[in-house]
Amino acid sequence: MMSGLHFITIDWGTSHLRAFLCCIDQQDELSLIKRVTGLGVTKITSSFEQELFDCISPWTEEYGKLPILMAGQIGSSIGWKETQYLACPTSPKSVASACLQFESRGHQVTIVPGLHCSHNNNYRDVLRGEELQVLGWLAEDASHSKGRHLICLPGTHTKWVLVNNGQVLKFKTAMTGELFDLLSNHSVLIQRPTTEFNEPAFKYGAKYTLASELGSFIHGLFSVRSKQLFNELTPEHATSYLSGMLIGSDVRAALNATEWDFNELDSVNVIGNRQLSEYFTKVLAMLDIGATIHNVEKVTLAGFLSIVRDMRTMGLCNPLSKPNTSESQTTNDDIDGDIAP
Repeated sequence: MMSGLHFITIDWGTSHLRAFLCCIDQQDELSLIKRVTGLGVTKITSSFEQELFDCISPWTEEYGKLPILMAGQIGSSIGWKETQYLACPTSPKSVASACLQFESRGHQVTIVPGLHCSHNNNYRDVLRGEELQVLGWLAEDASHSKGRHLICLPGTHTKWVLVNNGQVLKFKTAMTGELFDLLSNHSVLIQRPTTEFNEPAFKYGAKYTLASELGSFIHGLFSVRSKQLFNELTPEHATSYLSGMLIGSDVRAALNATEWDFNELDSVNVIGNRQLSEYFTKVLAMLDIGATIHNVEKVTLAGFLSIVRDMRTMGLCNPLSKPNTSESQTTNDDIDGDIAP
């Protein structure tokens, strides 16, 4: 058994639960011991508590009552216990100070809050779960907390996050992944969905949306079907073409966003599933925009470690401690110190 302080971190989204058994050594460095997956927030038929402990029971049997840190949709209005959305601009310490803590079956449980921001057109945006990757990315390198950076987090809902001198300023959401799933499986566009990737077809689709006039995307989508009808696109390559169209539209919208200027950025930092991240970097490269892919699991765990360190530094309730009572529940409203906006 590895010596040190053991605890469990959980990234719990709508589709999946990803649990990690971790250990912090005497040098305050984190090591990943084991990982396991479970059902997402919208897939559960029992209770959240039951799903959690069914998933981590081998670890609790071996290590006993371990502290549990969670982030994602588990802290939303459709999750187990709802945490607040912090207003941007916000800092890592503000996120740490707003964590929700409670006890479950003798385990200290901590849930990370989400973020929200407002744009000039009175449009309000939110994120929950991705803030952990942003915190992890900031903690990975001291240079990340200096200057202006743009982070792209591809997924079901792609997030483009602007950070400046260690603070999250603004972000924008694109429903790229969800649209791809709907159009691939529930529309006339794709008759034979495939997971096989064809790069020429992908770039063909991306080139279409990158070069399109504003507002033409919804009209151009039907080309996925029409090009198949006239043998300009094979059914086997249609899925890649659609993927390119959607990611191209996503990148083009980010390029035209008024919240940031790509000319002021050295590159885009991409954090997500490796394959999906590579698709985004291919489209960015078509525009001669540099991009760096970061390991999403490594960054996620670094985000949890950042939360732990900040809560300790600020003298807040230790997320790695055992609860004092079976009914304990603590939020930032119960703690003296800086309160997030």
